Amino acid sequence: MGAWPILFIGPFMLGIAVFYYWPIVKNIVSSLQQTNAFGRNPEFVGLQNYSDVFSSPDLGSAMFNTLLYTLIVLLGIPLSVIIASIIELPGLKFKRLYRILYFMPYLAMPMAVAQVWKIVYNGQFGLFNQILRGLGVNDPPYWLVTPGWALAAVALFGLWASIGFNVIILSAGLKSIPRELYEAASIDGASRWRQFRSITVPLLSPSIFFLAIMTTISGFQLFGALYAMIGTGNPAEPRTRSLVSLFYREAFVNNNQGMGAAIAIVIFLLVAAVTVVQFLGQKKWVNYV
Repeated sequence: MGAWPILFIGPFMLGIAVFYYWPIVKNIVSSLQQTNAFGRNPEFVGLQNYSDVFSSPDLGSAMFNTLLYTLIVLLGIPLSVIIASIIELPGLKFKRLYRILYFMPYLAMPMAVAQVWKIVYNGQFGLFNQILRGLGVNDPPYWLVTPGWALAAVALFGLWASIGFNVIILSAGLKSIPRELYEAASIDGASRWRQFRSITVPLLSPSIFFLAIMTTISGFQLFGALYAMIGTGNPAEPRTRSLVSLFYREAFVNNNQGMGAAIAIVIFLLVAAVTVVQFLGQKKWVNYV
């Protein structure tokens, strides 16, 4: 085979090493050091940064907010299964149009869409509160400034934003299921619900599992939506702070790069642990045929 495989694969592997593995190694080293405000004069401090992270009073709430957001956004997967199943019903017209309509929000810039939702959530003239006032609710909440509602409002936006991508993946999975299985089930007298439960969901489980992994990883990276919709100086900000928000505050606001790097490693380990658990659990419910 000669050197041709190395010639073609080499640049790709070099890119991965430079832009992926080297930053991980550099981050691990930084998490064991303390620098000045300009990131210079690194001093080895061992596990002191990790000790500071785990003793931080904000870590528990940030971890809870991140997990809660992720769990709420994961609810978009069963909703997407229902939507995709309806779109792929035999005989339904304008299927391509429906797919495009659901996928278009996913193509928009997330920060721009978040700003639109910020207007929708506005306590005075936002669409949600206008609807609630029309239904007789005289004092609807100010969604993005009330600590008890702000995180749920951002999570609802995240759920909505994920549906377009989910529907496209699930629609592709549904199209790969042989129609003969549904025809045979109909001959045997199986209802639509029984066909959905016994054929659609099991054969769609690999796609559902893939979306669960991607949604979990995305949920643990929560930052952009919070920054755009909640911002700083908001009374709800301390109650909606995520793990990545905590990293941003320590690394770029407080200029504590060592502690910021330690938080990044903690996030990485949490995502890896949850992903491993999901991969171990998928053997019980994911069907590969």
